[in-house]
Amino acid sequence: MRATALPDSLTLHVPLRLARRGGRKEMVLPEGIPAPRSRVDNTLVKALARAFRWKHMLDSGAFTTIGELAEREGIAPSYLTRVLRLTLLAPDIVEATLEGRQGPEVTLARVLEPFPLAWKEQRHDTNSC
Repeated sequence: MRATALPDSLTLHVPLRLARRGGRKEMVLPEGIPAPRSRVDNTLVKALARAFRWKHMLDSGAFTTIGELAEREGIAPSYLTRVLRLTLLAPDIVEATLEGRQGPEVTLARVLEPFPLAWKEQRHDTNSC
């Protein structure tokens, strides 16, 4: 029995695009292709951790104003305020983010934009992108 010769190379075309997410490039698959389990976005997780840490520092009285805390952290008060708002996200959105289950539309830039305070509306916003 004689074996058939295999070609020296194989070309595979995969329809995808690259998108920036959390400071890195990520593949975005075409519609209808199931996405593999998302990875944890370390940039988002770090922002959430900072937000809750800063909230605790303010709540405990360690700092009396956002301005004092911002000065101590070496950042602009406006940035601290935007990050601090992350503590108002629905608990399930925070949990999904920490576990890497957030969708590709949930990026640090997006969550730093103003968002509704009602958790139901937040869930709608993160699902409708």
